[in-house]
Amino acid sequence: MTERSYRAPCPGCGAPVEFRSAQSTHAVCPYCQSTVLRQGEVLSRIGRMAELFDDHSPLQLMASGRFDNKPFVLIGRLQYKSPAGVWAEWIALFEDGSQACLSEDNGAYVMARPRELQREMPPASAFRPGASTAVNGQPFTVAFSDQVCLISAQGELPRLPPLGFAFGLVELRSDSGEVLSLDYSRTPPALSAGRSVRLEDLALSGLKQESVKNEAGRQFNCPHCGAPVEITLASTKTLTCRSCNSLIDVSQGLGGELRHALQDEPVAPLIALGSLGRLEGVDWQVVGFQHRMGREPGDDELFGWEEYLLYNRQRGFSFLVDATDGWSLVRPLTGAPKLDAAGRAATYLGTRYELQYRYDAETSYACGEFYWPVARGQKTSNRDFASAKGLLSEESTPTEITWSGGSRLDAAAVAKAFKLEARQDLLRRADVAPAGSFRALGWGTILVIAVLLIVLVLLLSRCSRCDPAVENCNSSGYRSSGGSYGGYSGSGGSHK
Repeated sequence: MTERSYRAPCPGCGAPVEFRSAQSTHAVCPYCQSTVLRQGEVLSRIGRMAELFDDHSPLQLMASGRFDNKPFVLIGRLQYKSPAGVWAEWIALFEDGSQACLSEDNGAYVMARPRELQREMPPASAFRPGASTAVNGQPFTVAFSDQVCLISAQGELPRLPPLGFAFGLVELRSDSGEVLSLDYSRTPPALSAGRSVRLEDLALSGLKQESVKNEAGRQFNCPHCGAPVEITLASTKTLTCRSCNSLIDVSQGLGGELRHALQDEPVAPLIALGSLGRLEGVDWQVVGFQHRMGREPGDDELFGWEEYLLYNRQRGFSFLVDATDGWSLVRPLTGAPKLDAAGRAATYLGTRYELQYRYDAETSYACGEFYWPVARGQKTSNRDFASAKGLLSEESTPTEITWSGGSRLDAAAVAKAFKLEARQDLLRRADVAPAGSFRALGWGTILVIAVLLIVLVLLLSRCSRCDPAVENCNSSGYRSSGGSYGGYSGSGGSHK
């Protein structure tokens, strides 16, 4: 680094405390955990930092990489807590002395830099998820608004909100993939702007060897049946006991009483947990499974579908969605598509998607590990959109709106990916061809096909005994979902 570092004895224990950046006003002594304030050449002890929540991230202090072809090193970490979980933000110092924040984003990451506000902002409580707003002349959608607090920190830091002090945090996303964060721990609020990054594209070195949990430190006894439960993923917030199927919340750490919920009538996934598969050129592992049920407005009939949570150390998480009319692979989006005035079309990265379905969703069963807190009965309001290029899905809760996007998969491709060719018939679905393929047919032909399909659906509905609580009972439409950088939703929130 070209910037001169400053080192002085810790006022708490005398060990050396180093400031590599002139912008850093605080540091945490690595020996005695004293919180140190720097004022010019004088260091003063202002308290003691709480223990870090061990998230077993592959990132660590002094890891280095490149962003926009500029080298950086990680010099600090902040851990925050929202009503639904814990996430981390890493302070990146560049050679020119500037700083950025590498933040967890729904199992992936966002790199954000500070930006100046050009007008006075309303209070955090004025931002309603789903509403449109403008910042510095650019349109954004409110994706998250809630109270959060700092629970711990490490290294040197440009800012340090008081420990345990609740403050407002707002996240705004655009249809170009940009995300803004408004931090109301200060006045006026601090603004940062970022975009999605992949760890492999940052050319990081100095990472922890593995993001897998240390076996000795991450085993505990199930709070219901006492059987041993092991955490194997770096970002797990919820997991299930393999012995009694209890759903256990570990988002607040393993100390103290663990919250859990019993699950009756377990649903057996077609693709076993732990299975390895290669989809779209990426090697994935199945780490979680959800059965969800939906109901369209004004309709008493329930339909069901399944979601497999897939993990890759460099790519983060994706969702393999199994609905009766086909499979799809979707990933959390960093930005937020722009909706038209009627809410019947969404535009993202220049592509227009048409509304297909609107429904309420509820999680009825879960097993495996999840990077967000999962609970039976979690409810979201959903909208599915489609274009010839792919799929979009919106899930909303009172505090957050999350988007995911992806594309359809052929059942044969899913079977081949997970080496399930022998069971391919079980994976076969009523796969739907892309919308553009119908252009070659005449409208008369299309009308006849539509009438026949309606008659077939009516006949099947009269004799069907499908139980949506334990299997797919969706007679039409894909149901893709999952994923959210600033808030947890029922489908898999993000880092705030």
